Formats: sequence, C-alpha cells, structure tokens
Amino acid sequence: MKPAPALLADHSLSCRLERAEADANRRFIEARAHVQPAVAAAWIAVDGTYAMFDGVDSPLTQSFGLGLFTTTKSTQLDRIESFFFERRATVHHEVSPLADGALPLLHARGYEPFEFTSVMYQPLDAGVVRALAATTAERQGAGGDLRVRRVRTDELPLFARTAADGWGESPELRAFMLNFGSVTASAEGMWSFLAEIDGRPAATGSLIMHEGVALLAGASTVPAERRHGAQAALLAARLQAALEEGCDVAMMGAQPGSGSQRNAERSGFRIAYTRLKWRLPLPAASPR
Repeated sequence: MKPAPALLADHSLSCRLERAEADANRRFIEARAHVQPAVAAAWIAVDGTYAMFDGVDSPLTQSFGLGLFTTTKSTQLDRIESFFFERRATVHHEVSPLADGALPLLHARGYEPFEFTSVMYQPLDAGVVRALAATTAERQGAGGDLRVRRVRTDELPLFARTAADGWGESPELRAFMLNFGSVTASAEGMWSFLAEIDGRPAATGSLIMHEGVALLAGASTVPAERRHGAQAALLAARLQAALEEGCDVAMMGAQPGSGSQRNAERSGFRIAYTRLKWRLPLPAASPR
C-alpha cells in the first residue's frame, strides 16, 4: 500500500483550514441568532470572506478568509467594514500569511496588528489515531477511572457547566463561558465530548467538521481534575470520531509558545502558519 500523499502547509491547505474555522463560526452565529435573538447575530460572505457579528464585545465578531479566495480589494473591505460599523463594532480580521494582497491594503487603511495565532494541523489516518490512543492509555491510571463519551442532547447543560467551570477563575468569566458554551453546544453539527474521572465531570472538548477538516475546540478542564490526562483522552476520542467520519486532517489554534501549543505538538500536530489579527476601530462620531 502506498503511503498517503504529504499534506503540505500551502495555500490550498490554508484555504481548507480557514474555511473550516469560518464555517464553524458561521454555525455558532446562526445558533446565537436562534437561541438569543436579542444579540442580533448575523454574518455575510463577501468574495469568499466570512464576516460575523456576535455582539460588540464577542471574540467571534470578526472575519475569516480575507485574501485567500480572491485578491483583497478596497471594494471588498468597504462592504465588510460597513457591515461592522453599522453594528457599532470594531472591525477585526484574522489573516493567513498566504493571503493575497491583504496586508498592504490593511496597513494603508489604518488597521493595526495586535494578535498572533498558531494554526496547527495533523494529517489523519488509522495509524496516527492508534498511536495517539496508545500513548494516551499509557498516561492514564494515576488519575482514577477516566472515560470519554459524546454527550447526549439532554446533557448539553452539563457540558456547558463543565466547560464554564474550567474557565471559572472569576464569577464574571464563568458566567460568560456558561453563556458561550450553551450556544456552542447547540450549534449545527457540533459534537460535544465529556471526560469523566470516577464518574465526575472533569473536562470538555468539541469537534466540528467541514469538508474533511476536523476542527478541535472547546478544550476546558475543571481545575481540580487537571494533570490526569483528560484532555489527551478527549483529543484521542475526537480524532477517532473524525477519522470515522472521513476527515483527513485535524486542526486547532493556539497562542504561540503556549502550553496548548506544546501539548498539541507532543500529540503530533505541527504549525501550518502563524495567523495575524488586525483591527480597525470605529470612526470617530461626527460633531453635531
């Protein structure tokens, strides 16, 4: 049997990864519009770029794919900027370094760069998944009986609470994540997984798939249950599910140099590219 062709970190792969993340966020926006219509969540597609509004302060209020599917033009940015400004939101773009024509134009229009993300990927095949599952099993044992399962629809509130507990260093942050998690869990095509240790909810992870790309998100571990292998077990379970659904590549995002990036690299992920986030503040109000 011939080995599968190498999956190179090129423009074609960037298009696949960015479209998968954009589509996942599109599904979240539509779930928000259904579950919480007061937010007035909405999205548009402009020449292949997805622009999404999820509230003025939401991290999902931004665009994906700028310059990847068509060369970036001023007319395209005019439409996207109007979409955000009409909603009184700062314009944010996450831009692949493989985008065509985006960076000079953003600079000329007064955008400022302010954040990096390591976009990471791993080709999927049965051997990769088996090796990860074996490594995960070796790490388990000291932390009690660790089990991972996909949650049922009636357990989505439990999933949201567990995810929020993992980010709950402050009451305000926990409340935000509880709201965020409840919408995420109800998004179209979202697969939500729960890790339990001795029957206790310990950690969460999500999987959403688009045209062969498995996007891994929603990683959160209850503080008291950390360092027992829950996230490694969740990763193995999600990759197995993605492989069974026909995906050939998995992706995730991480802050450069972070613990999340190191853990992903230990599990076989590698950096496809480093994405740069740009912002354009709302124009000053005209004097009356």
